[in-house]
Amino acid sequence: MKVFKFGGASIRDAAAIRNMAEIVRRYAGEPLVVVVSAMGKMTNAFEEVLRRKGDPQRQQEQISLIARYHQEIAEDLFGSAHEISTRIRLLMEEVREMTNRTMPANEWYDQVVSYGEILSSTIIQTWLEQAGIASAWLDARKCIITDDHFREGHILWELTHEALKKEVIPLSENGVVLTQGFLGGTRDGRTTTLGREGSDFTAAIIAASLRAESVTVWKDVDGIMSGDPKRIPDTVILPELPYREASEMTYYGASVIHPKTIKPLANVGIPLFVRSFYQPDQPGTIIRDTEEFSPVAVTILKDNQCLVSFYVRDFTFVNELNLSLIFHQLAEMDMKINMMQNSAISFSICVDYDEEKIGELRERLKGHFKIRFNTGLELVTVKHYTNTQLELYRNQTILLEQITRTTFQVLKDPGC
Repeated sequence: MKVFKFGGASIRDAAAIRNMAEIVRRYAGEPLVVVVSAMGKMTNAFEEVLRRKGDPQRQQEQISLIARYHQEIAEDLFGSAHEISTRIRLLMEEVREMTNRTMPANEWYDQVVSYGEILSSTIIQTWLEQAGIASAWLDARKCIITDDHFREGHILWELTHEALKKEVIPLSENGVVLTQGFLGGTRDGRTTTLGREGSDFTAAIIAASLRAESVTVWKDVDGIMSGDPKRIPDTVILPELPYREASEMTYYGASVIHPKTIKPLANVGIPLFVRSFYQPDQPGTIIRDTEEFSPVAVTILKDNQCLVSFYVRDFTFVNELNLSLIFHQLAEMDMKINMMQNSAISFSICVDYDEEKIGELRERLKGHFKIRFNTGLELVTVKHYTNTQLELYRNQTILLEQITRTTFQVLKDPGC
């Protein structure tokens, strides 16, 4: 069995969906699970619905825009009289009803935003059938079992393994199994999500549970590059990567693969391919257990970073007790540290900027520390750096810098 994942860019419109179906057709004669994300930028669009909670009229306008987007794609694929239009309308009525419910914010987020994947998978499975590709629609919310940690559900692995084997194997005997990325469900049937960009992780969960032959992530790039070619000169494709190298790249912010994807695959030795949906005949990049790796300098850029510095109030040293207090709050708030550094009387961390979370962190810890922030920063990570690359940043405004045997990091003002 193979597992494919198609992200939003690869299914953003009718032409992209047709292209995706032709890729699937090549492999439809063998057991295949296809995981799809929301179409285009629909996750962002559904998040905008939530942000407009205080303005019902504007919220309903946003829902109408989402409905129109999906209906236009469906009309391009099927024409105006197809029953898929009714199914889309009914799903959007569920969204409207869901926006009127009262529940904790994170749970509400999952119930509403999850419709992006439900809509995309419904339309695509219908198109596969019309294109003559036998397929079955699988509800990931009943197979990817999580706890009730909404917005980033934690996988209950044994229950998930059992559910996937029970549901997927019989369906795969009759054609392609199409399901949703990013989504899970609690044991009592409430929808959860796995964190933004979590569809890669879904593909890895399914593959590990079913001991699949491979996972292929179809992207709008030719493979994993040594840097963003739009921002870094002289980048090259990395044809092969060991699991550990790929895992470190995702940890530092490489956006091609979701950070949680590698571990379940590496645990059971399943290779991961990153290939272009524009050029499906090209080999792309393979991530697997290999010792044949010649290190290449890789540059990873993370924008919209925030430097948070904690200063002890009484000029005592920053000790383990102070650090444990900070780490405890960060863990409770699901804030991930991208870089950290301490001195005698201060401790500094670099995190993705989230105004709401930064404000809450400050409220939780202001009684223990003086806290300062710098926002709008850029984190640069260079793996397998050279002295020439180090020199590139010497005359820039650097707020934090770290150098290890293999990795160089700077947190800097992108405008300087």
